[in-house]
Amino acid sequence: MSLQRRTLTKEEIDSYHEHGWVLLRRLVAPEDAAALRDEVLEIMRTIGLGSAKLRQTNQYLAGSGLDRLINSEDLLEVASQLLGGPARVYLPFTAVKSTGGGRFHFHQDNQYTRFDGPGLNTWFALERMDLTNGCLQVVSGSHRAGTLDAVESGDGDAHRKIAWEPEDFLPLAMAPGDCVAFSRLTIHGSGVNSAPEPRVAY
Repeated sequence: MSLQRRTLTKEEIDSYHEHGWVLLRRLVAPEDAAALRDEVLEIMRTIGLGSAKLRQTNQYLAGSGLDRLINSEDLLEVASQLLGGPARVYLPFTAVKSTGGGRFHFHQDNQYTRFDGPGLNTWFALERMDLTNGCLQVVSGSHRAGTLDAVESGDGDAHRKIAWEPEDFLPLAMAPGDCVAFSRLTIHGSGVNSAPEPRVAY
């Protein structure tokens, strides 16, 4: 599993620093994204994760397509260009929103596992993403505010959210193989999956 490219443009890097996120189109070939989607769903079936607004696991098989993507030198190179220094893998995991899965409140990832210094996510769409199936939504420029105080989501689970509701956010329509790289400080969330199939990302 190799990326379609490993060199970013100056415009992409500048956009990441300005907005706190950048959309990298077709970083993975669509046919590879489909194979990765199948791998994720098979892992979910094997370990018995039921339906939820967001199912997550960091498990994958050695030698699999996920293994080759997660531990790819190409992916480290992409992240290193955005971070402005050497990157390393921190916490890879799936992000599967079940059919009927509810809203995931706006939050920062640094509100969950906090560390100082630059950090980013490379979030891959393994199928079409739009408002119908609960695409990712980001608040541009919110990374400049630092780590914000978090409150409980109120949904009876362990999820957190920021203490206020953003009015200006951008839904990210993505095609299979697209990747959005965003800072751990960038406020993001997702809507309800009203599509007949789960929404699968990594």
